[in-house]
Amino acid sequence: MAVGDVTMPHMHVVQGVKIGSAEAYVRYPNRRDLVIFEFSKGTNVAGVFTQNAFCAAPVHVSKLHLQQANPRYLVINTGNANAGTGKLGMQNAQFTCLKLAELAQVEEFEVLPFSTGVIGEQLPIERLTQGLQPALDSLSESAWHDAATGIMTTDTTPKGASEQFELDGITYTMTGISKGAGMIRPNMATMLSFVATDAPIARPLVQTMLKISADQSFNRITVDGDTSTNDSCIFAATGCAGGAEIQSINDPRYAVVLDVLCRVMKRLAQLIIRDGEGATKFITVAVEGGNDTQECCDIAYSIAHSPLVKTAIFASDPNWGRILAAIGYAGVKDLDVEKIQVWLDDVQICKDGGAAADYIEEAGARVMSQTEMTIRVDLGRGTAKDTVYTCDLSYDYVKINADYRS
Repeated sequence: MAVGDVTMPHMHVVQGVKIGSAEAYVRYPNRRDLVIFEFSKGTNVAGVFTQNAFCAAPVHVSKLHLQQANPRYLVINTGNANAGTGKLGMQNAQFTCLKLAELAQVEEFEVLPFSTGVIGEQLPIERLTQGLQPALDSLSESAWHDAATGIMTTDTTPKGASEQFELDGITYTMTGISKGAGMIRPNMATMLSFVATDAPIARPLVQTMLKISADQSFNRITVDGDTSTNDSCIFAATGCAGGAEIQSINDPRYAVVLDVLCRVMKRLAQLIIRDGEGATKFITVAVEGGNDTQECCDIAYSIAHSPLVKTAIFASDPNWGRILAAIGYAGVKDLDVEKIQVWLDDVQICKDGGAAADYIEEAGARVMSQTEMTIRVDLGRGTAKDTVYTCDLSYDYVKINADYRS
């Protein structure tokens, strides 16, 4: 059961984007598991991908095709990750692109493939490719909710975010979907995300904006500390709503669009944490007072990844010594523990490296019993800060992953 409000908002149509889906029986019958995005000609597209050295075949193919041209189509299947599948896996990813390209009458390199699901099993390529034409036949501008459902694996709810904004009297849209619930850890977090806008943005800036936004969103979440083989995030700018193209970061419109993109992607990333496998609590880990953002992130991740911290929070047990231990083994050099302050929401549990004099366990337990809470750490050594989002670790996490392939 997801934590907090995870309701899909009204998904505004993005001019120049159509989406179709089909039931291809990639793994399970009677469910939408194949999704196609169609972009209008002239759409500028960027991508960021998993840092896992064992990345999946579709990741290799997508990265290669992105270097060759702007894609016109994306094809996403669930139920099978096509990872750890060797040469045949690469051939299947390429064949998927080839078949869709033939049907859509575009070049093979104008198609990007994406897969998510079980690792180490070959794609049922005949069933997958038979689903391509039905998905194309269903293309619609208003199918964002269907697409969000169609890319789910262990997710319990579809995930979407959408905003409209105005530039120089023109109304633009930013809409996106994501999936992910387990094997979530930067860089990137097992997740797929697809975001599009009808604002006109030059291709180099599309990539720049995506990288900045990903670092503030999908690269700031963790469920279980495992980095997936298939993580991919795509940002497309169709330009179909009109207006002059944004070609420089000095254009005042650039900052406006970047701000909207960051909000949309942060919402999509936080939805993944709220729907983390077995999650019962949403946790913000905010670290400030660092020499630089890297050491703030190192400590935030150390806390957020700790199974001892996460299980204590699941049990509403204010065993705050586990938080201090995670800070201490984060690997930050020359850390003066006597300057460290730690809070659970508004309750200070650690002052100058030791127990706060007025701390009482009942106050800590009160915070940890909430469905949403913040662990705030002040390192007392600088002005840098950063934030990571995570969830607790429950019995259900083990059950979900023990039964995943059944």
